[in-house]
Amino acid sequence: MRSYILATMLLGSTFVTNVWAQPQPFSPNYDEDKVPKFELPDPLVAADGSRVDSADAWRSEQRPRLLKLFAEQMFGITPTTPFQQHFTLHSADDQALDGTATRKLVTINVQGNGRTLPLDLLIYLPNKTRQPAPIFVGLNFEGNHTAHADPEIPFPRQVYKSGSGEKIVPAARGAQSGRWPVEQILARGYGVATMYCGDIDPDFDDQFANGVHPLFYEPGQSQLHDDQWGTIGAWAWGLSRIVDYLMTDADIDHERIIVMGHSRLGKTAMWAAAQDERFAAAVSNSSGCGGAALSRRRFGETVQRINQNFPHWFCRNFKKYNNNEDALPIDQHELVALVAPRPILICSAVNDRWADPRGEFLSGKYASPVFRLLGVEGMAADEMPAVDAPVYSRIGYRIREGDHQVLPGDWSIFCDFADHNLPSSHCSPQ
Repeated sequence: MRSYILATMLLGSTFVTNVWAQPQPFSPNYDEDKVPKFELPDPLVAADGSRVDSADAWRSEQRPRLLKLFAEQMFGITPTTPFQQHFTLHSADDQALDGTATRKLVTINVQGNGRTLPLDLLIYLPNKTRQPAPIFVGLNFEGNHTAHADPEIPFPRQVYKSGSGEKIVPAARGAQSGRWPVEQILARGYGVATMYCGDIDPDFDDQFANGVHPLFYEPGQSQLHDDQWGTIGAWAWGLSRIVDYLMTDADIDHERIIVMGHSRLGKTAMWAAAQDERFAAAVSNSSGCGGAALSRRRFGETVQRINQNFPHWFCRNFKKYNNNEDALPIDQHELVALVAPRPILICSAVNDRWADPRGEFLSGKYASPVFRLLGVEGMAADEMPAVDAPVYSRIGYRIREGDHQVLPGDWSIFCDFADHNLPSSHCSPQ
């Protein structure tokens, strides 16, 4: 089988410890000289060793094969069991945010196995641009009310402390508004839709007793099988439920729905975009291990480390690859490739070495042949670009100064990327 052999290169930066992600003693590798030599699986080599040489072969055979491998060996298989859902539009205020926005509050009620799971959705649409509006879709970490101080946004029904399962008092209104600069996004002509990830599945290891999983258990089942979806798979499923609603809303440009995620929700956004082609583009911000970073590099967070710290994020089969990354039948450049030919922007931060910025860049680079096979450009950079020199090709990449965070300035880059790659959207750079 043809494989890519990657040479290691030094990325000079200063490490800032992510205490929450490292509750146990661990010595991550941050030395490029100690990155092992490795071979990546070629996304254009089929199971029988033959070369995938046409767009038809990619779509009919190779893409489904890679999706199946990621599902069975990493994220878990998303249930195909039929379920019911209905939407409740609680309000649509076209004078929100001093008349600049239309705010919609929606509940998506999902039903299965005699249970109902309510998922609350917050939407802001710009009033200054003609409708329908393109829109960024993403999950948030602590509740919709943290995205903006708007007093009309309801608090979540319950909030769990990530990692522990402890029920906590919701954070203050607007506590995460720096990650969701709503007015700035609206001024660029884009809408925003967000949902609390904990509504879909709380972010702790409760053996999947809460959240969406029990809605899909088979008769008599109380535990997941080794290849069934974990929490990231559930969150990705929830993003598709948001799209289900958006497709019914005439105020939304259904051809310009862009999924965005940061950190573990960046992993989620990538998996959602890989599975659901209704997402017109994807933005991965510091998604790291299990997201855009190549697992075989073993730089920063590793497969073993992420499985030990967050055993609920992936399916149990993924644990077979703890300290055994070379046995993986896939790597993260192929997750990027599964978004093709749609645009995907990969973003990193210099100090966030835990997420392996160079490994994130290389995933984009080595996904490029699939994009080119499908008739679009791949990544327009052979070497990692300079800090704050974004590449806006079909596979985009940007690294900035700073730490593991989403900043208002990042959103300017997200909008620029969407402007460039979704040219019929209703906005232009300012």
